[in-house]
Amino acid sequence: MNILNILNDAIQDGKPAALCTIVNSTGAVPRHAGSKMLVFVGGQTHGTVGGGEVEKLVYDAALESLQDGKTRLLNYDLVDVEHGDPGICGGSLEIFIEPYLREPTVVVIGAGHVGKAVVHLASWLGFKVIVSDDREELCKPENIPGADQYLPIPIEELSKQIEIGDHTYLVLVTRSVDMDVAGLPFLLNTPALYIGLIGSDRRWQHTQEKLRAAGVNEISIRRIISPIGLDIHAETPREIAVSILSEIISQRNA
Repeated sequence: MNILNILNDAIQDGKPAALCTIVNSTGAVPRHAGSKMLVFVGGQTHGTVGGGEVEKLVYDAALESLQDGKTRLLNYDLVDVEHGDPGICGGSLEIFIEPYLREPTVVVIGAGHVGKAVVHLASWLGFKVIVSDDREELCKPENIPGADQYLPIPIEELSKQIEIGDHTYLVLVTRSVDMDVAGLPFLLNTPALYIGLIGSDRRWQHTQEKLRAAGVNEISIRRIISPIGLDIHAETPREIAVSILSEIISQRNA
């Protein structure tokens, strides 16, 4: 299969991969410009940029790029091993590494007015958007358009239905503290990058007390951001959505 087709399938399946391409070559080299290699998080590879020590260096750099999300432009001379060159073919290589990470996903839990506004804005900003609410009549495109996936299930079942990883931003805009307290322990057991909870300072204090009573430890509780969103004195659902997505973007870009 063509290596770009393999990359496309990986992107569609949410599997991070780094594409390593020889963008320039001069002299005698094992592979020339246009040669490609894919490196996956688990260490699997497809294709080759020449093998040997050069490929090992590129492989290691690709794994690093999958960790920090940054591209890399590498230059190697293959002339003098005694002076540190990774080969003696006689030429040189320039290799570009481009990481393709999991698509950032916003999971909106709560299909009310604020949830609807968050779904609309997150979709417009280019996030993959999942919306969930245990009220099936509300958790559907007719009521809350713009989401990529609709899950009319309790919060407790979310982590069983979707992958919640370090690319996931959880936005809890639910209708009650009891729902939050019942569902948060399940969400806190995931590596979600962001867990934000709507509500006033008073509601958050009450929620913390009930979480502690339910056996949730302080380290886990400190993962929760509440009140959710940047403090821009937002009042309307759309303004609140702007504050929430601003906070998510700030955290993602940091």
